[in-house]
Amino acid sequence: MLSHIDLGTFRIGEPAALWLLIVPAALLLLWAWQVARRNGDRRRLLRHRQVPVRERFPLVGELLFWLCLIAALTAAVVALAQPRAVVSVVRSAGVDVVVLQDGSASMYVKDVPGDRWQRSIRFLWTLTESLQWKEDRIAMALFAHIATPQVRLTKDPNTFFFFLDHLRSRSPFRLEDDTTWDTNIELGIYWGLRLIQKDEQLHGESSNTKVFVLVSDGQAWSGAVENSLKLARQRGLPVFVVGVGTTGGGLIPEPAPPASPMQVVEPTPILSKLDRTSLKTIAAAGGGEYFELDQGSDQQIANAIVDATRRRSGPRSLEETTEDLYWRFLLVSAGFMLTGCLFLRDRVELWTQLAGAAAAFGVLAVLLDISL
Repeated sequence: MLSHIDLGTFRIGEPAALWLLIVPAALLLLWAWQVARRNGDRRRLLRHRQVPVRERFPLVGELLFWLCLIAALTAAVVALAQPRAVVSVVRSAGVDVVVLQDGSASMYVKDVPGDRWQRSIRFLWTLTESLQWKEDRIAMALFAHIATPQVRLTKDPNTFFFFLDHLRSRSPFRLEDDTTWDTNIELGIYWGLRLIQKDEQLHGESSNTKVFVLVSDGQAWSGAVENSLKLARQRGLPVFVVGVGTTGGGLIPEPAPPASPMQVVEPTPILSKLDRTSLKTIAAAGGGEYFELDQGSDQQIANAIVDATRRRSGPRSLEETTEDLYWRFLLVSAGFMLTGCLFLRDRVELWTQLAGAAAAFGVLAVLLDISL
């Protein structure tokens, strides 16, 4: 967000206060007279005083403090007059992040702290905190063999944090369900597109830059995945992939045995590893990038995704608002006061002037508060 003040729209809210500029104008004339007197004394002293080494006297000396004091008083009077101007604010488009979270059986593997599911949710928490939440929005869909949308595109962080907190401990896809034992990334991307289409039906087309964030431990590359990625590319939606798990992998936990002992079948242990090659292929085909949890901090990965999406922002919107500028003149006044103190050599005089300046600014603050 960039701002620009249009000086052509500069206005004074309380023009009557500008009559106080007579005071610094009179002080400026007095200061010029004092400078002229000082220079006259300096010339006479140099003409009549004889010393072995030529003396040098500053042209203005400590009178520079008084010049800064007059400038500070002028800026304070202008601040009291309540200046205003039109400020043009250039805002970049927000981002729409659609999270596609893998919830298949392999996400129960404990080769990362907790398990892959819990590790993913911790990352999504960080990703959510990286958004600005003024124009940014986020949505979420879960997938295994089937896909289930969880959160539509929303600007409300509390809504999304509520769902993350609800999903923190375990995936809603149970190991006992047959639909859990598959990783259908194609369907996940399809439902991500459905979430965007539904938002456009309800609220119209958004100017936000949209992106898919796929969090998974991998799936063998297939033509079905390629077809869904083509649909995403046609909509201009890059797919950033975040891998979770390790290449060493771990065993998928066994589901709870059925209630009837006649149905008991000895389960075969299944080893699940992070399919890094497939995930990198998906990221490349989807026009995004590949990241891997625990190969960098979650904050770095989240910032990289959000920043890359913001750089793809399209046209920027221009907003104009009227802004009070009195505080800027108060800062200028304070700057002149501090600069003037650099030209004082006498400590007693320095502290006296600082006390007087503080009192003056206190009175000015009261006046501004009353006028506002």
